Amino acid sequence: MAKWQNFSTDRVAAFKCQPGKQQALFWDGKTPGLGVRVTASGTKSYIFEATLNGRTLRTTIGNVRTWSIKGAQDEATALKALTDKGIDPRQERAKLAAEGERIKDESKRKRVAVMDAWADYVKDRSAKWSARHTADHAALAHPGGVSAKKGDRKTEPGTLASLMPLRLAELDPTRVKSWLETETAHRPTQAALAYRLLRAFLNWCHDTPGYRGIAAIDACNPRVAKDALPRKNAKSDCLQREQLPGWFAAVRAIQNPVIAAYLQALLLTGARREELAGLTWADVDFRWQAITIRDKVEGERTIPLTPYVASLLSALTRRNKWVFSSPAAKSGRLQEPRIQHTRAVAIAGLPSLTLHGLRRSFGTLSEWVECPAGVAAQIMGHKPSATAEKHYRVRPLDLLRMWHSKIEAWILQEAGITFVPEQIGLRAVDAA
Repeated sequence: MAKWQNFSTDRVAAFKCQPGKQQALFWDGKTPGLGVRVTASGTKSYIFEATLNGRTLRTTIGNVRTWSIKGAQDEATALKALTDKGIDPRQERAKLAAEGERIKDESKRKRVAVMDAWADYVKDRSAKWSARHTADHAALAHPGGVSAKKGDRKTEPGTLASLMPLRLAELDPTRVKSWLETETAHRPTQAALAYRLLRAFLNWCHDTPGYRGIAAIDACNPRVAKDALPRKNAKSDCLQREQLPGWFAAVRAIQNPVIAAYLQALLLTGARREELAGLTWADVDFRWQAITIRDKVEGERTIPLTPYVASLLSALTRRNKWVFSSPAAKSGRLQEPRIQHTRAVAIAGLPSLTLHGLRRSFGTLSEWVECPAGVAAQIMGHKPSATAEKHYRVRPLDLLRMWHSKIEAWILQEAGITFVPEQIGLRAVDAA
């Protein structure tokens, strides 16, 4: 059979490999470089062969079952045009294949859902978060609709739940603003928190190769929050001097001794609510009158254990490692003292007062004994705000204790509480 002949369906079907040979080549008489390779097993493929830069190159076009003769001739003609220009068609094919894969990958990236990227974000970052912060991410993205722990009802979707099914590529300023306006009208405080978490999530996406460039880089630009979120006014809730008797009376009347002690200690130490709630017995040194607090600014800080606070803590039952323990809580420690505190504030007939307002109260009331601002700030765990405080003030615990004890004694005096520390044990009695 002639090696050169015009290809036709019958001729291509008749091409065979001679017995004892591994393959046979047949060339098209009309299309330069086009051939059919037949293997010993009978497999037939269209191929293209040409000379480039003095060397012979050969590449496969495709199986004769999937390529028509006309299609193979057109492809060979295109490949010949490349070699005539000094271009290796194999490299060109590789480029086209890579571009096709890139387009395919980009298309796949554009289809990724917010919930999938969110899951990767939480997995990547949660090791550096507190348990509370991690729980916030889960709660705000939760779809809701499950049975609530209390009452015969279903849980509501989290503030971010409506964004989770969307494609990440759909998150742009218009979409985020529309979502934020809807959520702000329903639950403004949660919307503000959710917006901050969403902004941090998108920043992570922009810094992560697998998600970079999918969502609009300005999806959470400042104008979105400015237009959609209500202006946040600084809170100023704080116990005044004349309100101390009513507050202490109502708090000390709380039936749960752990909550009663916790709320009083919160006021008298100026600590953040979670700092104090996370206190363990290992952090309390009754001998040297010191408390070590896990601090979000410096990592930890040591403050004085003042006499009245010491009496509150020593009276608590040691159920586990937590000072403010709770047998009903899964964590074993106090989780939500806010409800009891709100009730006590109402009983005392006082204006609304948050738990953070107790921290604010400590800082404000400390001025009545003319305590240096830097001392109060160090006890509360505020970040130093001046060069002298940062580099030239190293206050020993005894100095802090002197001022802290004065603050505590003055607050108890104004509250009408006579406190008598004893050598063995400590007790507190109301003034007659």
